[in-house]
Amino acid sequence: MSKTAFLFPGQGSQFVGMGADFYETEASAKVVFDAADEALGFSLSELCFNGPEDELRLTANTQPAILTASIAVLRVLNEKCNIRPDFTAGHSLGEYSALVAADALVFEDAVQIVRARGQYMEEAVPAGQGAMAAIMGMERDALDAVCQEVTTAGYPVQLANLNSPGQIVISGSAEGVARASEAAKAAGAKRAIPLNVSGPFHSMLMKPAAEKLEGKLADYAVNDAYIPVVANVSAQSVREADHIRHALIEQVASPVLWEDTVRYLLDQGVDRFIEIGPGTVLTGLVKKVDRSVQTLSIQDAATLEKALAVLAEAEQGEN
Repeated sequence: MSKTAFLFPGQGSQFVGMGADFYETEASAKVVFDAADEALGFSLSELCFNGPEDELRLTANTQPAILTASIAVLRVLNEKCNIRPDFTAGHSLGEYSALVAADALVFEDAVQIVRARGQYMEEAVPAGQGAMAAIMGMERDALDAVCQEVTTAGYPVQLANLNSPGQIVISGSAEGVARASEAAKAAGAKRAIPLNVSGPFHSMLMKPAAEKLEGKLADYAVNDAYIPVVANVSAQSVREADHIRHALIEQVASPVLWEDTVRYLLDQGVDRFIEIGPGTVLTGLVKKVDRSVQTLSIQDAATLEKALAVLAEAEQGEN
């Protein structure tokens, strides 16, 4: 029996215009964007649809924007198709979308939480003091050893996003990331690409943001998930409210174990991955782990139509 996982994108997948076509044509999507505008007290939908891009790229705006666009797509998919996932998962910020999809968080609460999360992450480290870089073509243990050596020398840096075989993002102090990037290349990494981000996300330097988020989360209800959600920090499924809350707090200053998450889902028998929301980053990362599984990406009317055709065909085959 085929098993399905819904995947939700994180920061970096945003683009001006995301969600606009669904907003104009699908009442269920409009409801989501309107709810976000009301919950936040400003027109997030206007920012999603028309930009400006530099404002959309600000972490405190990007996070609620991607969450909203993703849930709008999810609502339209739910309306058009009765597919129920066996698991949900999301990359960093995307974990909140996954929790909304599993009814562990109410959407209006989630959009306020991630708005605050983005602000806390921006405030945690002064601009220019932190950095991130993607290291291509190096094993995680070897790269971890490089980061530990640089950190021991007084320049904190660590593995932050373990995305796929041969693609790992490091994060930490600007000097630490620069030194680890050079050391990684000297040790055989193919490339070290500095990332255009506003802070050293998923590093220990984000501890102040994690502490503030813990206080913020205390104001909101977190429910048991009705579908297992795979947590970034453990690459294991969680369902109990207390475990979910703890995982969200820990996630801010901990590595995103994305490759491990995909492998966990494969081990659970998942053979269909549906990326819901802007971009196709996660679809690409799944393919780097296992090319044989089915992947679908839904972010607009055209990709939805294509996905629905594939799902209808699969359903006929199963019957």
